[in-house]
Amino acid sequence: MQTKQAPMERIIMLYVPWALAALFSSDAQLSYIIAWLGSFLIFFLTLTGWVKPIPNDMSVAEQLMRPIFLVQIIFAGYMACTSIFYFLDVLGYQNFEKVSTTLVDQNRLQYTAQCQRYYCLGHAAFVSGILIFMDYGTKSKYYISKDKLANLLMMFAVVSFPASIFFIRIPGLSQFANQFSSLSFIAGTLALAFAIPLKKIGNTLICLAFYFFNFYTALTSGFKEPIIISVLVLGIFLYPNYKKLVAAIFIPALLILFMFLPTYNRIFRQNAWSGDASADEATQLALDAALNNDAGDEDDSNWGFMVYRLSEIDMFIKFTQSTPKTVDFYRTKLLAQSGMAIIPRIFWPGKPSTEDLIMERVYDAGVINRASSVSAKPAFIVDAYLTLGGWGVFVMMLIYGAVAQIISVKAEKLFGGYILGTALIFSGLFQIMWRGLSFEFLINTVFWSYISMLAIHKILTASNILKEV
Repeated sequence: MQTKQAPMERIIMLYVPWALAALFSSDAQLSYIIAWLGSFLIFFLTLTGWVKPIPNDMSVAEQLMRPIFLVQIIFAGYMACTSIFYFLDVLGYQNFEKVSTTLVDQNRLQYTAQCQRYYCLGHAAFVSGILIFMDYGTKSKYYISKDKLANLLMMFAVVSFPASIFFIRIPGLSQFANQFSSLSFIAGTLALAFAIPLKKIGNTLICLAFYFFNFYTALTSGFKEPIIISVLVLGIFLYPNYKKLVAAIFIPALLILFMFLPTYNRIFRQNAWSGDASADEATQLALDAALNNDAGDEDDSNWGFMVYRLSEIDMFIKFTQSTPKTVDFYRTKLLAQSGMAIIPRIFWPGKPSTEDLIMERVYDAGVINRASSVSAKPAFIVDAYLTLGGWGVFVMMLIYGAVAQIISVKAEKLFGGYILGTALIFSGLFQIMWRGLSFEFLINTVFWSYISMLAIHKILTASNILKEV
């Protein structure tokens, strides 16, 4: 297996798009386009192995859950590539058609280009952290028999779900509930992908029941991401064995979801969250509205969704307008608050609300009014900017990528390779790294997920499920 280090000059090439975009910053449209296309160049240079060879211990299709693939595509793709619709809206486009009566707000255009440059810089730094530590060359000293994998994965799904319910009921430890709920979903989906080609009828039926239960839970959550992830993850796990079938079914399915989910979610929330209907009734009403293309309010139409909800650049712009102009950089304050957030409430009953701490910077920036009931927590790259501007983006995103990669490597060493290590444990316990939330939420979750990972390893070795080589 290769462990070749990425040449520094090739890593530096990842920053060329950001440098060019900064060079042409006086032309906001050109600067934005260079920075936006720059992320696609970064994807190409890294996913083809040009900067550093892709690990060759298995085919690309069999290692898609590793950070260089899935985490980069979801995290960086969502962060850096979805703003194109906002950019078109700034230029006066509506549903991809130029509205002749619209005057371009040059100030808004400048801020859009500036934030896209930060996205491009953050993408380059993030993937640099991954590449620097992407070394799967050291073999694990633990192993599990391949014929036991399918049953073990199903066992993880069955055990993790009640564990998540258990933690919900214990005051101060509810943060572990999300970990084990996510682990149960990933384990059940992975077990299903294992059971189908092995023709294990019993396992397949049990895993199908788990999958549809999780999909129903996602459908009635009121959020788009769990629904998309439910479909995406199953497609990724099935892809190595059914490439053509997955490409033919799952790619169109994801496109359809992006088309219909904005309307579905709006109608579901209006009915379920207001108490006007049960979850089942709200689901039916939302499905009917989505299938009948009842867009309703323009801001909740597909175009409104793509402009203001698919991307978080509008919020990023508001933060850059206030910091450092009226609100100074936070420097180490956000990291200090993240350290406080790590302490479980069971040990510190009077601990300040993490949500309230985060919302303070939202209110200070004028993103939303204090009297509003809306929650608008900043993304990780926004907190990186608020820490120390461009330098904060570079340093924190570099660390983010490095941590994701180090954990993936560690998981594979502890759990005998890719399937249990990255596909199950890393993807299950550290799923928050796919999105990158505010510092306090992300650092707290990653810290305790790491502790959970070590505890699970101890349990599996003590019970002789994981054996030493």
